[in-house]
Amino acid sequence: MKAFKHCNIKKLLIRSTNWVGDAVMTTPAIAVIRELFPQAEITLLANPLVGELFSPHIWVDHVISFDRTGIHKGVAGRFRLAAELRRQAFDAVIILPNSFDSALVPWLAGIPVRLGKSSDGRSLLLTGRYAPDEQRSKRHEVQYYLDLISHFGISGQAPAPQLTTTPEEVCQASARMAQAGIRPEEFVLGINPGAAFGSAKRWYPERFAEVARRLANEWGARVVIFGGPGETDIAAAIEQELAGECLNLAGRTTVRELLALIRRCNFFVTNDSGPMHIAAACNVPLAAIFGSTDHSGTAPYTDRAVIVRKDIPCAPCKLRECPTDHRCMTEITADDVVAAALKLANNELARS
Repeated sequence: MKAFKHCNIKKLLIRSTNWVGDAVMTTPAIAVIRELFPQAEITLLANPLVGELFSPHIWVDHVISFDRTGIHKGVAGRFRLAAELRRQAFDAVIILPNSFDSALVPWLAGIPVRLGKSSDGRSLLLTGRYAPDEQRSKRHEVQYYLDLISHFGISGQAPAPQLTTTPEEVCQASARMAQAGIRPEEFVLGINPGAAFGSAKRWYPERFAEVARRLANEWGARVVIFGGPGETDIAAAIEQELAGECLNLAGRTTVRELLALIRRCNFFVTNDSGPMHIAAACNVPLAAIFGSTDHSGTAPYTDRAVIVRKDIPCAPCKLRECPTDHRCMTEITADDVVAAALKLANNELARS
């Protein structure tokens, strides 16, 4: 695939992953692509949530959003999307997800160079194929995406995951905090009790509340609760446990607002989730609680994080819902999380 590295690529499409956390973990690879093709027009093809995350982004010029539940639904929708891409006349596409569908649309669009992992029966749809060995498949996802593009001759110095916020977004986040009485100089403790993948990844509201209360007392912090539209009940339970001594933003932010508000936090306590990866990409110190998922592959990609987990025989099961007693989460106590957070905070102070 060395010919790809040296050919004249003017318009390059990147097919993004579909989950926010996964998309954050692709940003080092996107940075390397940007470095190798500094003059190319790079467009990201993403679902609406991920597309918003990259609108804007320092390494991406344009975002094309596809909506599987709307205009791009079903077979007719895929052909419609392929026609939209064909009109853009892309020279090449790098396909980051492994699904058949993510390779089918670029093939239908007639993009001449189509690079991606050889999986899910889609080899014939690709012009360049990546087939990692088992050892490489078990590496952190950030490294997986770097290995994928490196296979096609796209390599360079990869930075840490990074997201972009505009000055206006930062000001709006500060104003929103100020409306809740949180001054610019105050320490903000972010609490993220949700996880979109399923309940198996979620720790318990009453324990999040206890951690928030104890850390807020220790640091003199103001507590801000984050969450998506489907996590408002969990956030409300924490708010009630804290007797309203918090700012509850669950279900009340766009992706762009969430990004700017998390960047304002001084510390973040979270389940394994998209906001966890956003916090890491914003260089916010964080304590991440892992149960059913594999921390070795999806841990926050930063040295400013601590993982809180228990060695349980059935974990990581990677299931959406626990079929037994959820012991991977029940065995994690508030004491465990508070101790881990305080230790990380002390280490941060020692380094500064």
